[in-house]
Amino acid sequence: MIITISREFGSGGRELGKRLSNVLEIPCYDKEIIQMIAEKQGFDEQYVSHISEKNLQAAYPRTIGCRFTMTPHPVTKQAVTIAVEQQKIIKTFAAQGDCIMIGRCADVILKEYNPFNIFVYADMDTKLKRCIERAPKGENLTPTELERKIREVDKERAKHREFYISAKENARSNYHLCINTSSIEIKKIVPVLAEYIKVWFEIRIENKARNV
Repeated sequence: MIITISREFGSGGRELGKRLSNVLEIPCYDKEIIQMIAEKQGFDEQYVSHISEKNLQAAYPRTIGCRFTMTPHPVTKQAVTIAVEQQKIIKTFAAQGDCIMIGRCADVILKEYNPFNIFVYADMDTKLKRCIERAPKGENLTPTELERKIREVDKERAKHREFYISAKENARSNYHLCINTSSIEIKKIVPVLAEYIKVWFEIRIENKARNV
C-alpha cells in the first residue's frame, strides 16, 4: 500500500498525510526525506527544503545542447544532487513496504509501484487561515504577503512537477482522488478516506489475481 499526497500550499496535505498514517498504521515520509538528504550530503536542512520542490528547469543553465561551452554553477550541481538523492530515498522507502509520501512528485517517481495518488487543494481563504494558524514563531506576514507566498510556492511546485512530466500530463485527472479541504476539519474526513483507500487496494489486488 503506497499512497502519495500532492498538495497546494496551505491546503492541509501534510496534516492529512500524518493523520492518515496514524489510522492506517503505516509510516508517513515528509521532512524525514529532507533530513536524510541534508545529513548525507552535508547541506543545511532549510536549504534542502527550499530546493527540493523548486523549479529544477531553472537550475539548469543553458548548457543543454552546448554542455561543453559553460561550466555548471555550483548551485546547479547542488540542485541536481538533491533531486537525485531525493528520488533514491523515496524509492528506498517505498521498497521497504507500505507508506505515505508527501509531495516531491512521489506519484511520478513511484509510478512502477502503482500508488494511490491524492491531490489536496482548497480555496484561498482556507489556505490563508490555515497558514496563519500554523505560522512559525516570529513570522508576521500580512494577508497580502501571505497570499503572494502561497501563489509563489504553488507555482514553483507546478514547475517542479513539469520537470518530471509534460504540462499536458499535469492534470488532476492523473490522481485517483482530489480532495477539497475548504472549510473542512481534516480529522473528520480521514477515517472515511482510509476506508476508501483500503477498498481501492482490495479491488486492485482482486483484479490482479483474476488476470494471473
